[in-house]
Amino acid sequence: MQVIETLAEGLKREIKVVIPAKDMEAQMNERLEDVKGRVRINGFRPGKVPFAHLKKMYGKSVMAELVNEIVRDRPSAILSERGEKSATQPEVAMTEDQAEAEKILNGEADFEFTLSYEVIPAIELKDNSGIAVTREVVDVDAKEVDEQILKIAESARSYETKKGKAADGDRVTIDYLGKVDGVAFDGGKDEDAELVLGSNRFIPGFEEQLVGLKAGDEKVITVTFPADYPAANLAGKEATFDINVKEVAAAAAIEINDELASKLGLESADKLREIVRGQIESQYGSVTRQKVKRQILDQLDEMYKFDTPERLVDAEFENIWRQINTDLAQSGKTFADEDTTEEAAREEYRKLAERRVRLGLVLSEIGEKAGVQVSDEEMQQSLFQQLRQFPGQEKQILEYFQKTPGAAASLRAPIFEEKVVDHLLGEIKVTDKTVSKDELMADDEEGSEKEAKKAAPKKKAAAKAEAAEGEEAAPKKKAPAKKKAAEGDAE
Repeated sequence: MQVIETLAEGLKREIKVVIPAKDMEAQMNERLEDVKGRVRINGFRPGKVPFAHLKKMYGKSVMAELVNEIVRDRPSAILSERGEKSATQPEVAMTEDQAEAEKILNGEADFEFTLSYEVIPAIELKDNSGIAVTREVVDVDAKEVDEQILKIAESARSYETKKGKAADGDRVTIDYLGKVDGVAFDGGKDEDAELVLGSNRFIPGFEEQLVGLKAGDEKVITVTFPADYPAANLAGKEATFDINVKEVAAAAAIEINDELASKLGLESADKLREIVRGQIESQYGSVTRQKVKRQILDQLDEMYKFDTPERLVDAEFENIWRQINTDLAQSGKTFADEDTTEEAAREEYRKLAERRVRLGLVLSEIGEKAGVQVSDEEMQQSLFQQLRQFPGQEKQILEYFQKTPGAAASLRAPIFEEKVVDHLLGEIKVTDKTVSKDELMADDEEGSEKEAKKAAPKKKAAAKAEAAEGEEAAPKKKAPAKKKAAEGDAE
């Protein structure tokens, strides 16, 4: 087998592979000899089939199997022998001339094919001890724990039907029908909807107009959807809602005690406080972790400058660009609404894709050199998390990960990355700094806009919303409906 490099330009490589016809025929003959004793052909006793007849009947099919195996197995062996790693699956090109293909299958012509690929650049790892990060931590006090428990208690509190007018804090059960210009809109209708007045669940002006109503009352109220409302067909428009009040109920008093804990399935109020404190600490810890990771990535980005495989960047960019256009379509906005142009956005997100690929390669090299491994148990836990996100579709999800090439890698990659970050935290300088909750969250929102330009594969608004991973974001004010706003509904 001849392996001839025909292109070595930057990271791009092209290899011509030639396997002489005599070598292909020798391999074919070897396989035919191996099956000769097992072949059953009418008119011949087992093992007595003349080789020429066997070759005439099965030669081409065996040669086709050889060609497929060579194309499947040889590229990885060739790259290994060359000491190279391909950024993506090498592209294989063979002759498309039918007559030439027949000659190869008949053992009359050399088998030639070409490999085209990009190599993963050699990365010389640098000393990480110069990396320094500030780890912001929040001390959770008893007051914050009690405030969170109060919110939980409010969501679990009971209500009792009352006579008379509805006031703030009361729960009303209503039927409603929303209209714009006198025409009902999708998602603007519901029956037996329960709403606690003063909860600000619905758009401004809606709940206030229900104060003072009592069971049996009917009323038409007028509201205006916010200009930035997610459903573009409703944003900024005036709407009316036909209201029918079915019940007014007053909230029972809230007491944080063992009885409340029992309702929540816990043995005591102390246990409730312990769990809530742990959840809050975990929430802040997630934000802290993300901010530390961002600092590490920013410094690694400054430390490592090298060309990135174009195909990897193309694939990353396409993922980003697809998400950008999906976000714009769902919000009904354009690039002009985001204070940019499509051309400028493409340039920005192309740079973003290059950064992500470069950092991914650096983290991969660091992890490989450090011996970072992802265990089968960790993979299974990640898979179970995926299954929990799609109840009722567990079988389909399992089949997807079993049958789809690269699917398992999508589970492994984030685990591997986090373990590499853990490894780096043991080598770099980490300074803890106690901050308030507001400082932690405010800084994270500011940083997320920078991250939107650097590493997050989403537009600024989406990046900002996701930056504080684990943070309980304030819910958007909604119109009274139950379907998704992205589908044109009012909620």
